[in-house]
Formats: sequence, structure tokens, C-alpha cells
Amino acid sequence: MIGAIIALIILGLLLMMLEFLVIPGVTIAGIGGLLLIGGGVYFAYDTYGIIAGNYTTGGATVFVIAIIFYSLRAKTWDKLMLKTNVDSVIESYDTSKVNIGDIGETTTKLSPMGKINVNGLYIDGQSISTLIEPNTKVEVIKILPNKIIVKQIK
Repeated sequence: MIGAIIALIILGLLLMMLEFLVIPGVTIAGIGGLLLIGGGVYFAYDTYGIIAGNYTTGGATVFVIAIIFYSLRAKTWDKLMLKTNVDSVIESYDTSKVNIGDIGETTTKLSPMGKINVNGLYIDGQSISTLIEPNTKVEVIKILPNKIIVKQIK
């Protein structure tokens, strides 16, 4: 029976480590870990009496506090942190071919963003109003570095 008690407590401690180090928030792993540790302590009291139960409770408490302390240290998270720098930039279009007042056509639905074709340039377009269906004539009313603002021609 002592092997089962130790197994319950170790499994509970492993679930607690999983909770603190991998899974954010309060999840089934943390709740399950507490239940397994509590079950191990209960069986220790039930099977071996008060003294063994107190030792089991104390040992489990020390291990849980050690896991919490270990998981809250900055060096622990430093080992798990992603250290890649993002050096990409947002694609900017050559809008020199497009002028305010040019007429184009939507290639996808603008709701309010989508793709348009203006002077042979496929670019992101945004409607100033509501939804514009594909293959609809539009007029350029504003040019931004990464999109063109258009309105539907009626």
C-alpha cells in the first residue's frame, strides 16, 4: 500500500509541475494533481495512522511548495522562453501606378477588406462603406502604403 501512496503523490506532483510549467491557468492537470496528492495523503492517514499521515502531509506540502518556488523563478521561465527576434516587415505595395480617382474592380469580396485590381496592380483594398461584392467597379479615394481605400461606383 505504501507504493500506491507514493505513486499517487508522485503522479500528483507531476501533474502540478505540468500545470505550473506548461499549461496556463487552472486546468484539469492542476485540479487532478491536487486530488491525487490529497488521495495519497488520505490513504496514508487511513492505512498507517496519524503519525504517518502527518509525515506524508508534511512531505507532500514541502514538495508542492518547492514546485511552486521552482516554477516562479525567473531562470525557469528563461529556459522555456522563445528567444527569436521577429525582423520581418509588413509588405508595402508600389502604389505609384495608382492615383486618386482611378477606376478598378474588386477581385474578392470587400467586407470591408479584400483584394482589388487597379491599373493591373492587385492590392489590398478597403471599402469606406459596407460590403462590396466581387467583380464590382470601384473608385480609388485614398492611397495608403499597404492598402487603397475605395468606394463602389453605382
